[in-house]
Amino acid sequence: MTEGTTSAAAEGADTLTRLEQEGEIAADYLEGLLDIADLDGDIDMDVEADRAAVSIISDTGSRDLQKLVGRDGEVLEALQELTRLAVHRETGDRSRLMLDIGGYRAKKRAELSELGAKAAAEVKSTGEPVKLKPMSPFERKVVHDAVKAAGLRSESEGEEPQRFVIVLPA
Repeated sequence: MTEGTTSAAAEGADTLTRLEQEGEIAADYLEGLLDIADLDGDIDMDVEADRAAVSIISDTGSRDLQKLVGRDGEVLEALQELTRLAVHRETGDRSRLMLDIGGYRAKKRAELSELGAKAAAEVKSTGEPVKLKPMSPFERKVVHDAVKAAGLRSESEGEEPQRFVIVLPA
């Protein structure tokens, strides 16, 4: 192995270890939160796309977990930010951790991927740009990825919280 390869491999291992540490800190924080709120849920940790991913899941499909998601994922977004702050407090590094509760984000990702693919198909057939409704940064990212996978390009326009995606012809 060359020196450059060894250092790249070591850097990758360091990144994985750092992300696993973020997941552990987040899990501890969220377990404490669940205890305080007297809610049942298990914590699942993973590393996906160079970021820590933590999920709160429940065997019972608990309606209590829906309270942690909130309307349109608003509470989930706030909890994700609080969890990122808890990680930052411990590590000193900004976290890009993703939080999912009760499979909400996974289901939303599938719906948004379908929306992006449909918008791309419409643009391909009409040749006209398609403007989508305002979305959160997470939602826009999923749509951008789906449009790119369909072979088209997209851009975000507007100011938060009214920022939206425009799917453009090739």
